[in-house]
Amino acid sequence: MASKRSIKRDLNNMVFDVVDECFMSMMMNDKNSADADKLIDEAADFQDDMLAKINGAKSKADYKVIREKMEEAAIDFVKKLNKMA
Repeated sequence: MASKRSIKRDLNNMVFDVVDECFMSMMMNDKNSADADKLIDEAADFQDDMLAKINGAKSKADYKVIREKMEEAAIDFVKKLNKMA
């Protein structure tokens, strides 16, 4: 079973990567700033929601569901980032 620390680290890394890519997109193409700001807010809200779920998790099944949601969100964020490119 993955530890809470490991899951939180993976979540924070994923959100950091999304925010970093949004800032790069904003620097390269100013017309993407509204979309990038919206995606940053979405990533921050997702992080807050997942941290609450991680802190409330009690079993391996809870962690598995959290990991699956994180993977789905990562794919969704990548698709949205690719649309901005």
